[in-house]
Amino acid sequence: MAEIRVNGVSLYYETRGAGPGVVLVHGSWTDADSWVRVLPGLAEETTVVSYDRRGHSRSEDLLTQGSVYEDAADLAGLIVGLGLAPAYVCGDSYGGLIALRLAAARPDLLRGVTVHEPPATGILLADPELRPLGVAFSERISEVRELLEQAESAAAAELYANTIAFGPGAWEQLPAPVRHTCVRNAPTYLDELRDPDALDLDLTALNRFTERVLLTQSDDSAPMYGEILDLIDLSLPKPERHVYPHAGHAPHLSEPERWVRTTLPRALG
Repeated sequence: MAEIRVNGVSLYYETRGAGPGVVLVHGSWTDADSWVRVLPGLAEETTVVSYDRRGHSRSEDLLTQGSVYEDAADLAGLIVGLGLAPAYVCGDSYGGLIALRLAAARPDLLRGVTVHEPPATGILLADPELRPLGVAFSERISEVRELLEQAESAAAAELYANTIAFGPGAWEQLPAPVRHTCVRNAPTYLDELRDPDALDLDLTALNRFTERVLLTQSDDSAPMYGEILDLIDLSLPKPERHVYPHAGHAPHLSEPERWVRTTLPRALG
């Protein structure tokens, strides 16, 4: 079990392969194990690192209110501490928000970024025409938050999987270890919901990131992700877009070989 202490917290991480550094940032509820299906393909040509974000699974939980700024600082510390800079960073969902925040704050640490469907609803709320999409998402999340506030972690995880992340009946189809991980990490999602800046992005700062950013979505995901990516696209000097057919909110899980074929060439430059 490998650990590294960065930004005042001990993080669990795994390293595979040899070559240019690639760091994978998982989304809400999950941990480093969510990347297991794409690790072999990436490790053939890169040094790929997956890690548990603070408070998740095997990483240290400081039992204090966290922030997305801490997550970005943790990612920066991991890249520097493991000697990977400039690294290529891939982020899924909330992990994509963390990757984009690091791109805006520390562009010197990155040589490129791939993000899939970051839930940056804050930039929707700031746009009068798109605000209804952001409000609708907030209303759907409120039911999950209510369950989390009542410490009903299992019920909250099931509701999130079935109504927000994947679709009706998805929870029962997830392997038991995955369901266990989601329940174990449920409090970290409440932590994110309590962070007023968690779902926002500074698009002006992001405009200063001059490396390529691959923005991906699936054609069967919620329409709001396309609107979010459109706004991010407009703020970037070198954006690229890719749409996965029928891959859902986690193509690295549902279509791992396709995900590797799409991501690896960018990671290699």
